[in-house]
Amino acid sequence: MSTDQDKEDKAALDALETEAKEWDKLPISPSFPERSPPTDHGPCRYAILDLQPGVPESDIKITYRKKSLMIHPDKCKNPQAPEAFDRLKKAQVELMDEKHRERLDEAIADARMLLLRERKLTVDSEELKTDDFARRWRDKATEVLVDNERRRQRQLRAQMQEEGREQRRQDDEADVRKRKRQHEQDWEATRDDRITNWRQFHKGGKAGGSGGAAAGSGGAEPDKKKKKKKMKPIG
Repeated sequence: MSTDQDKEDKAALDALETEAKEWDKLPISPSFPERSPPTDHGPCRYAILDLQPGVPESDIKITYRKKSLMIHPDKCKNPQAPEAFDRLKKAQVELMDEKHRERLDEAIADARMLLLRERKLTVDSEELKTDDFARRWRDKATEVLVDNERRRQRQLRAQMQEEGREQRRQDDEADVRKRKRQHEQDWEATRDDRITNWRQFHKGGKAGGSGGAAAGSGGAEPDKKKKKKKMKPIG
């Protein structure tokens, strides 16, 4: 005969199992190659804890504490307890993350608005109170989250491409600056050699001019002697 504790355990496990069933409906896509829910998403996270979107953080803590005591593997002997406890813990961690919770709440609110628009309903429509609307709302939230993730992935790829182009531009500019510095260093390193060569060039030019003048005067001296020999005495 089943005890009340066993019934509570089974009810908690059945509630947690709905997450896996809902995520089995998630379409395969490049952004979601596997059917396991991505870390940043989970329209069933609130359902796992039997909470409604927008609840305060304190309710998340209290509800998690109660459910975790019910299905903890050390206390619950159901063979599905470890897997269910892991899903419960994951839901609590994500809902306690403020940014994740805000993203999830926004997607759920957008899904409700889109569903009302598609079905031409108002906030006072009786259909909003039905289980069918709740199921449609949950499915629409999944679609919104998938679309948001795809958009985020496209933006991320575009950002990475832009960052890659910017990095290549910076690398090119750095290479130009490096070559310029190397040229200036090489120019400065050969400065003394250039000055020495320039001085030697000017010194060599002056020495050649003096030597030419000396050679010219040396050549005129024998001519004078020859002329003296040709002169004859008078009388």
